[in-house]
Amino acid sequence: MNKNYLEKLEFDKILNILSSFCVTNLGKNMALELLPSNNVDVVKKSLLETSQALNLIYRISEPNFIEIADISLELKALKSNSSLSIKSLLNLTNIFKLSNELKNYFDKDFIDISSYQILSDIFSMLYSNQSIIERINYCIVDEFTIDDRASKNLQLIRKQKRKIEQDIRSKLNQMIHSSSYSKYVQENIVTIRNDRFVIPIKEEYRSKIKGFVHDVSNVGSTLFIEPISVFNLNNELNELKATEEIEIEKILHELSSLFYPYIEELEQDVNLIGTLDFIFAKAKYAKSINAITPIINTNKEINLKNARHPLIDKNKVVPISVNLGKDFSVLLITGPNTGGKTVSLKTVRTFKPYGL
Repeated sequence: MNKNYLEKLEFDKILNILSSFCVTNLGKNMALELLPSNNVDVVKKSLLETSQALNLIYRISEPNFIEIADISLELKALKSNSSLSIKSLLNLTNIFKLSNELKNYFDKDFIDISSYQILSDIFSMLYSNQSIIERINYCIVDEFTIDDRASKNLQLIRKQKRKIEQDIRSKLNQMIHSSSYSKYVQENIVTIRNDRFVIPIKEEYRSKIKGFVHDVSNVGSTLFIEPISVFNLNNELNELKATEEIEIEKILHELSSLFYPYIEELEQDVNLIGTLDFIFAKAKYAKSINAITPIINTNKEINLKNARHPLIDKNKVVPISVNLGKDFSVLLITGPNTGGKTVSLKTVRTFKPYGL
């Protein structure tokens, strides 16, 4: 259909409303890119999708869609057997989780699958992997943190780290609270500079503390000094941090490799989730305006009963009934300004019979 016709029909406004019922960006894009079709089979299939989705909403409830990340970069990395970040691993896992939730939504004992064949075909193609979901949940705390349990080596490294950190803090706390050093200290705190534990010393007492200056306050009155007594412990701690990073990289590679065999399944899941989101958005929109499923014919006939313009307030809109193509093929519309002529023409144009 000509773009100018669509603009005059305010079709873009309808699509914007429809897209607002979508949750995922993929669904929204499908809604905004929707175009009218003159293919009767395509239209009937689309209407049947919406009808089946609406029926499920009334029988079960709305599916719980969530936004999913664009995983194009993750898929590219998987194809080259690269390691993924923690966040990327969670993005992929969320797709499997949502696929599993959608499958469970449709997998109800009281659902007669034969009554929802189109949607059944889509739901059945969703792929989920519970073992991967459980492994990721076990190893990852959040998008910034790998769990200690991810490997025995990581657990041991972090246990050693915590012990050394405790030893360093203990030594420094004893120093800043001792009668010998307390007068040199600007504040009774142990802090970190350049990834090393330090204490704040008054500038005039710099010579009283043997150690290394890692930072100076803005006004220069405070020096952040690493006492020589904790120098080796700080070194040992930083070596453990480097070892920890290496171990985390190993874990990330191992977790990434779990997804290597399922690149196609992930790609398919993304498309299916977007499609289902779009279909159920149509159903939710239909529910919001109390829409019905029109009967499509190829007899060049229009028979609209109490059709209502979807962009007019439902409490103010005046229903329009139009019958054209059966007993007569020409209809003359007359009336005063703001009498509904344009809306009537738009309605008929929107429901143009196949072949006209």
